Amino acid sequence: MPRPITLLFGVHAHQPVGNFASVIDDALDRCYRPFLRTLHRFPDFRFSVHFSGWLLGELCSRFPQDRALVAEMVGRGQVELLGGGDTEPVLAAIPARDRLNQLQTMNARIGRHFGGTPQGAWLAERAWEATVVPALADSGIRYTVLDDYHFLCTGLEARVLDSHYTTEEDGRAIDVFPISEALRYRIPFSLPEDAVAHLEHLAQEGRAAAIYFDDIEKFGIWPETWDWVYGKGWLERFIQGVLASPLIGTATYSEFRASRATRGLIYLPTVSYVEMNEWTLPPGAAAHYDRLVRQEKEAGSYASSKPHLRGGFWRNFLSRYPEANWMHKRMLELSERLSALPEPGALRELLHRAQANDAYWHGLFGGLYLPHLRRAVWRSLIELEEALDAKLPRPPIERRDVDLDGHDEIMLHNAHLAAALRLDGGASIHELDSYALRHNFCDTVTRRREFHHRKFHEAPRAAPGSGIASAHDRVGFRHAISAADLIADATARTSLADCWDTEGEPMRHVSDYALDAAAAPLHALEFSCALAGGRVRKRIALEGRRLEIHWRLEGLPRGRLVTRLNLSMTSCDGYSGRYILEDGSIPCGFGQSLAQASCSVLTLDDLELGGALDLTASPAAQLAAEPYHTVSLSEAGFEKIMQAACLTLAWEAAAGAAEARLSIELRSSPGDNIAREQED
Repeated sequence: MPRPITLLFGVHAHQPVGNFASVIDDALDRCYRPFLRTLHRFPDFRFSVHFSGWLLGELCSRFPQDRALVAEMVGRGQVELLGGGDTEPVLAAIPARDRLNQLQTMNARIGRHFGGTPQGAWLAERAWEATVVPALADSGIRYTVLDDYHFLCTGLEARVLDSHYTTEEDGRAIDVFPISEALRYRIPFSLPEDAVAHLEHLAQEGRAAAIYFDDIEKFGIWPETWDWVYGKGWLERFIQGVLASPLIGTATYSEFRASRATRGLIYLPTVSYVEMNEWTLPPGAAAHYDRLVRQEKEAGSYASSKPHLRGGFWRNFLSRYPEANWMHKRMLELSERLSALPEPGALRELLHRAQANDAYWHGLFGGLYLPHLRRAVWRSLIELEEALDAKLPRPPIERRDVDLDGHDEIMLHNAHLAAALRLDGGASIHELDSYALRHNFCDTVTRRREFHHRKFHEAPRAAPGSGIASAHDRVGFRHAISAADLIADATARTSLADCWDTEGEPMRHVSDYALDAAAAPLHALEFSCALAGGRVRKRIALEGRRLEIHWRLEGLPRGRLVTRLNLSMTSCDGYSGRYILEDGSIPCGFGQSLAQASCSVLTLDDLELGGALDLTASPAAQLAAEPYHTVSLSEAGFEKIMQAACLTLAWEAAAGAAEARLSIELRSSPGDNIAREQED
């Protein structure tokens, strides 16, 4: 009789910081609660689990009975809780001091609710860089779990990936476990009897352990899995099969590690899981990578060549997406400022929330295209910045290359507002913050070409809500989408980007604005640009809660000055987000188109935001407003997501000199809201 194999069974539960309460409730009902209750009935089935810190906080505060169930299983030694970064950051992408603080915060959270200190840690997106080892070791973590792909990339063979190895960095060491890809694709998708038979086959081969750790959401939240896992009893049948087999035993990762010596020293490359390595690549490189993978699969050699086809790595997202990079670099600056405080106190939690990984990347599961996840990051960044300004005041105007793109930025702020402008000739704003509302009104993303858009063109025309059922190749359509929705933007989606329109000629972008530093007073910037034989002068200023823009046209022919605003609003459509005209009428919501031949006053009223924007144009401008959408791919299929309300304002200008002014006032007091006053 072969020696029993040890099944190391682990699951990872995560919800992004800022996710909707209804989503968490649904995940608890369809997945977390039935999973835990099923496992609770089998105390001899030992396993490990990781809840990301924010989700664990929600579980403990809102669902005390479920917390008590976990505590009971911890107390009887059935389950081991893993630590990690408290808000699920990619540890490699945040400063070393914050890595340690994130890990220690999570350790303390687990200790408060369940006692003890975790031995293991989950790494967000299994994004590995050796630089994270010191923080893991210094926080008391003794091991982590990574894909077997990480290990195969070193040249090891799959047959030796049945136990833990040891790695080190800067004199600190931790152990690393290789998660079996074969198990991840079998559990819970194959028949439970087949999964048990596979484990028994590994035992007969003499393997020490079968190492499984994967997203718990596969057990009820992924399409069609609830009926399979609970309705048809997959999970219960699998557990019963494991416990009944004389060839399979179960243990927590810590128990197994304590009972066996390490297999030896290993140094892992900078890498994440296979799909992530594709998602990080720009479209052209991703297409080339995809062709190589297909060629190897067709030749039957992919299994052996896969470790040598690595694609990119997680930090590529910061170079691919300027919006993610801007958030990241703003976070780094605020982290540096916070580190200067002797007692950060509760401000450290704001920084940690701003470091949550989900809004910084895009793939099948990433959330860069999800406005509510980006808003959660910006809410924390803005609140943290306001608090730091109160303790560590900064100049009202600063100039530096924040995002390392080769162009300096001007950071402009007063007690109420903050704005950021990139000195790239556009004189447009890519960040506009209200401290009272904790909101960045320029928080949107540019519509760009994505490699996965090819699936839209390749897939048969399917109705919204339908899909192809494979895990990573699902091509469903949650909304009606046309090819026109995939056309990439020619320029970045900033605000106050100007054009000059002369009849009979193509509209030209005003892209050569130069900063006149000597002319700028406090809280204001002056720009000028030669155009069409004349000159455009543009002044951008913060006046209390108002953003004031003043254009002066000198010596230009007859034409139109056009400027575009991409305004990120919390409410996209319906009654909660609507336009209000000067006479108090409500023509439509942000999700509809609006055209006004002459508009002097327009209010963007947002119930969810709890505030409004008042736009005042002088002279009256021609106005066109329309919703701006992007198309992205998630595990549920293609999604068409409204990112912003796009407003285009135009002023007719006679030949010679002319002026135009636009005032944008940000209001946060519901009592000031025009519509609500009328309703009262």
